Amino acid sequence: MELLAIFISAILINNFVLHYFLGICPFLGVSKKIDSAVSMGLAVTFVMTITAVVSWIINHWILIPKKLEYLQIVSFILVIASLVQLVEMFIRKASPPLYQALGIYLPLITTNCAIMGLALLAVLKEYKFLETVIFGFGSGIGFTLAIVLMAGIREQLELADVPEPLKGAGISLIVAGIMALAFTGFSGMIK
Repeated sequence: MELLAIFISAILINNFVLHYFLGICPFLGVSKKIDSAVSMGLAVTFVMTITAVVSWIINHWILIPKKLEYLQIVSFILVIASLVQLVEMFIRKASPPLYQALGIYLPLITTNCAIMGLALLAVLKEYKFLETVIFGFGSGIGFTLAIVLMAGIREQLELADVPEPLKGAGISLIVAGIMALAFTGFSGMIK
């Protein structure tokens, strides 16, 4: 039951984009089309899950036993950068059109604070290994849910009569704020 609570909480209640406001750059940049939003969400989910696993192993098998906890941030950055490079190389080979569609936002996963936030929050919450994996996967699913919902709304807004001063970033930020308010409604579910 505890693992289910961590999973649901990471997706709906403590969503990295809509609760912590981490990962806003790719959230707003890639959420113009559903196809690219799904692809970015899957890439971020993969990186978040593997980051959770590798950072937990490094932290608990190397840093803590050797009293090197002060190197957590540096080691987490190296893990994230390496994983993003692997994902980028894979997408470039497997799907060049997708690689072009994601553009600059794919390498920006490296500096996506949601992924760094995941690694640091897992340490802060003192999760065990399986809890960390569930937290990482759930956080990635939450990111994917948020970015796909935003993409769907933005595609519909292209057909709507939006006042000229609100077109573009203005309406996107308003929608993101309303989505964040809507997701706060889940906060009574699980603590």
